[in-house]
Amino acid sequence: MTLRRQIAAAVAAIAVLVAVAVGLLVHQAMIRQHVDQARSSSLATLDSALNDYERGGGKAVGRGAVLNDPALPERLRALAAGDRHGSLLVADGTGESMWAAGPVPDGVVSVRVDFTQDRQAIADLDRIILLTVVAAVFTTVLAGVLVADRISRRLRTAATAARGIAAGGTDTRIGELVDGKDEVADLAAAVDLMSRTLHRRLEDEQRFTADVAHELRTPLTGLVTAAELLPPGRPTQLVQNRVQALRGLVEDLLEVSRLDADAESPDLSAVPLERAARRTVTLTGLDVTVEITADRQVRTDLRRLDRILGNLILNAHRHGTGPVHLHVDGPRITVRDHGPGYPEDLLRHGPQRFRTNAPERGRGHGLGLTIATGHARVIGATLTFANHPAGGALATLTLPRTDPGHDGRAGPTPVGPALPVLRGAPCRVRTDDPRYWAGRDLSAGASRWRARMAANARYASIFAAPTRASGDTCFGSRSRYARAALAWST
Repeated sequence: MTLRRQIAAAVAAIAVLVAVAVGLLVHQAMIRQHVDQARSSSLATLDSALNDYERGGGKAVGRGAVLNDPALPERLRALAAGDRHGSLLVADGTGESMWAAGPVPDGVVSVRVDFTQDRQAIADLDRIILLTVVAAVFTTVLAGVLVADRISRRLRTAATAARGIAAGGTDTRIGELVDGKDEVADLAAAVDLMSRTLHRRLEDEQRFTADVAHELRTPLTGLVTAAELLPPGRPTQLVQNRVQALRGLVEDLLEVSRLDADAESPDLSAVPLERAARRTVTLTGLDVTVEITADRQVRTDLRRLDRILGNLILNAHRHGTGPVHLHVDGPRITVRDHGPGYPEDLLRHGPQRFRTNAPERGRGHGLGLTIATGHARVIGATLTFANHPAGGALATLTLPRTDPGHDGRAGPTPVGPALPVLRGAPCRVRTDDPRYWAGRDLSAGASRWRARMAANARYASIFAAPTRASGDTCFGSRSRYARAALAWST
């Protein structure tokens, strides 16, 4: 039950109890008043009749008094027999009457006063009390509902703003939405203070991450160059692998920093999702089963879509268990593995940098899903994470539909210089094979690679290192897109 209903129900219950209690008190007071008036009137009439009886020598009884009335109630007759006066309210077949009786030498003198009109007056008063109670309860409940509605509306506004803060909008201020000077306003002020503090801490963290990543780029560039000039051998291979891993981590940190700064804007174009999905699978060079239920053309940023799907596929292979399935169903794309699934903390709070919280899902920095979520936010898509009922992790990317007026059918769309479509099974990255180093001019290869990347800046951020091949075996760095880099650089 909502707070509004609870307050309204409490006010209604209190109002009904108070109104009923007041009504009963008024009812009893009015009955007592009318009975007392009737008793006083009957006793006064009886006294006058007894005085007339005495002055008349026991022969005259007036003022409506009756001597030895057979209708006199037995209780009054017995009371008079004991030489006492009394009165009694009696109801009979004709109505209610107030009797008064007193003893005389010849018997009992009694007076009867009709109480019907008094009873009717009490009934009329009861109806007025009932209407007053109903009106008072209705008015009180209405006032309680209005007060409760104002309180609950302000609390709902504060709750909505708080959820926005929890979703990342730390610049939201509840105090601007909740007016007043009561406890709700105090709560809003406290939440605003917490939001400002959290916002400052997040900015400090983002600034620190960006500064560290930026400062590492220059020495890392020199380290990469130095590693490429080392003589061939197993130690050199290990050094180069670790340098490339460090380079990828720094690039990921810079990318996370840009996404956190909300300074990214999408480069929208019409993209057929089937071609985009198959293209991303080709770029990763990983074993992925692609299933198309319904193709759809949407306006999105192809580079960011590649990044999102690539990270999801890499995460599935790195932390999950094959087979990995990519399913396109209209604007919705799902990536599923058959591993242990996402950890509960990720399902509750979403991806967080440097937190995997799942040793059984392998090692990692926790940046891949964070980057995917950031790019999804930039292109206006929704990325959700769940565990499949049959087992395994399930990531669902829901893209915005095509622009109004567009037919939504997939078709050919130029997206810049096309990458070659690789066929066959994914190649194996082998840097321990001597053929990788045979006759290789590292400086020339690096120069050729940089020239190729400069010719197509759109994909410059996708590839990481030059690669060569012989047959089905790829030789190069452990780039997450080694096979696509092979096709582009050779």
